[in-house]
Amino acid sequence: MEMMSRYSIKLMRYPSKRFVKFLIVGGINTLFGYSMFALLILLKFSYENAALISTMCGILFNFKTTGVIVFKNKNNTLIFKFIGVYAIIYFMQIFLLKQLIAYKINIFLAEALILLPLALGAYTLNKIFVFPKSQPRKM
Repeated sequence: MEMMSRYSIKLMRYPSKRFVKFLIVGGINTLFGYSMFALLILLKFSYENAALISTMCGILFNFKTTGVIVFKNKNNTLIFKFIGVYAIIYFMQIFLLKQLIAYKINIFLAEALILLPLALGAYTLNKIFVFPKSQPRKM
């Protein structure tokens, strides 16, 4: 019984500082990416191309801010893993947009609705595959 209460207490803890930093940095990154996506939609790009271009432009910006500020890691060789994570996020984005558009949801609202689930997915994938704690930090 005591073991169960320990796990309950751990589940009720506040989010880690790293996750809070990720949300703040992610907010800045999201503002950049969403603005670019919206601009490309207004310029009559398809949502697939708008998502691809905004994702590609955001990757370099996001890599440095996420790596250095959130995960305290300056290892530039991780960019390839980071790109892999965002390739997965891109395909998730297209899948979710396609589903919401099928229900006649406005493209701007659809993109806004999927931002949080995609951000949570990106954080989890980056934490596991790109910036694990045990990895040596390079300058």
